[in-house]
Amino acid sequence: MRYFLDTEFNGFAGELISLALVPEYGDQDFYVSLPLPADIHPWVAQNVIPYLRFVPPGVDHELNRVDAARHLEAYLASDRDPVVIADWPDDLAHFCALLTTGPGEMIDLNGLRLELINGAGFSAAANSRMPHNALHDAHALKDFYLGSFV
Repeated sequence: MRYFLDTEFNGFAGELISLALVPEYGDQDFYVSLPLPADIHPWVAQNVIPYLRFVPPGVDHELNRVDAARHLEAYLASDRDPVVIADWPDDLAHFCALLTTGPGEMIDLNGLRLELINGAGFSAAANSRMPHNALHDAHALKDFYLGSFV
């Protein structure tokens, strides 16, 4: 199955703050937020942090990095061929970094493909129901992709 990815992070090259995956079919969204860094970039403090909790209660998981990785592992466990689609390289970089749980250790996956699409014409800020919230932005990416590429 295809999953649409979005992340929020603490400014350019900053730490991961939240990550969301929205499946192509069904309503089993994945959303996790990590502990906030000590120093938050001013733009992130104004445009991201106030909207972190604006997700359905059953989806909202605040976890440390290792627990977030294990939660991701459980989420993808039943999929034999997950395809993760993103429109921005940093989203894929943060996703891949979350797959590792320690030196030489990573979560168990049945396989995984990553796809970086050309999002020309797509703006999460313009198309998302709640811009700069990873879950809402991932839903907007899904809508854009399914309307443009399928």
